[in-house]
Amino acid sequence: MPTLDPPNTVFLARVTDAMDSISRLVRPEVRALKAYHVPDSRGYVKLDAMENPYTWPDSMVNEWLEALRDTSPNRYPDPACEELKSALKVANDVPPECELLLGNGSDEIIQILLMALNPGATVMAPEPTFVMYRQIANSLGLNFVGVPLNPSDFSMDLVAFTEAVVEHDPALIFLAYPNNPTANLFDRQAMEAILKTSRGLVVVDEAYAPYASASYMGSLREFPRLLVMRTLSKLGLAGLRLGFLAGTPAWINEFEKLRLPYNINVLTQKSALFALSHQATLDQQVAAILSERTRLMSLLQEIKGLHLFDSSTNFILLRLEKHSAGVVFEQLKSQGVLIKNLDPQGGPLKGCLRVTVGTPEENDRFLEAFRSILG
Repeated sequence: MPTLDPPNTVFLARVTDAMDSISRLVRPEVRALKAYHVPDSRGYVKLDAMENPYTWPDSMVNEWLEALRDTSPNRYPDPACEELKSALKVANDVPPECELLLGNGSDEIIQILLMALNPGATVMAPEPTFVMYRQIANSLGLNFVGVPLNPSDFSMDLVAFTEAVVEHDPALIFLAYPNNPTANLFDRQAMEAILKTSRGLVVVDEAYAPYASASYMGSLREFPRLLVMRTLSKLGLAGLRLGFLAGTPAWINEFEKLRLPYNINVLTQKSALFALSHQATLDQQVAAILSERTRLMSLLQEIKGLHLFDSSTNFILLRLEKHSAGVVFEQLKSQGVLIKNLDPQGGPLKGCLRVTVGTPEENDRFLEAFRSILG
């Protein structure tokens, strides 16, 4: 009888073959990436992902389920999403002459935008900011240039940024407005200076528009290379994964060529339409979150050893001045509260934690645990 290799020897040989094949077949910029990690939040007070913590009233849930009754999951969804686009335009005050590109969350839209650029093009953003700008640019082999924000308050360093624009001539600039993870709105004069200086596209990411007091949606008429991106995730529809990009038809038509057909599934289309027809409920939830943001900020200010940053979002950024952010983060987890530890990113985020504004009960749980840890 032939001698069989031990199972672990066979497995190791297969692993070695896989590693050799990966080195040969997968692009080096992809091999250099780390997968985006989402921590397991089961069993925690979940204050780490900037979600709207409120569910819909029972009567609204029943009405929603009834609206889904005639949905046909055996058929492909409307590929153009015309009805949903019309509702989104009305709900978001999109200029009527502009068109929309819909994506499976903002992430897909960012990917489509960057896929459209010439090979080796430069992409720029102030940093720290939303990590997917750099992550997706790197995955596509593009040249990403991050320009540091002022470390004291995370405001835009306009001189440094405009000098970088002139030097690198980026094909596309991302400006998160308000910015994540710093929660602030950049100075409007600085934003418009960048819009006037750049020869490429400028994408203003308004993911947190429901909680901010400013927008560039109305400026789409003024700046031909301006695009405004939004998502329904922070409004309370994170599970649907729906984002959109507004801009002049010429630009949207180019990006449509890269959008995969049927990327917005039938349940998302139907559910988003239903939600937008109940704007009053969504507005009430936003108002409750804003009220809790004010209360939470006020109570955090009473705790010594903290530096709080202004917030125009549904989360709060704070810096620990006397305690280790990593230790405090783990101690909060041990008490059943999950927030975001930004300390590993280093630089101006060293010592920083990010806390999503939850329900009053969730915020009280966080405060109780936080006070007990800081003493």
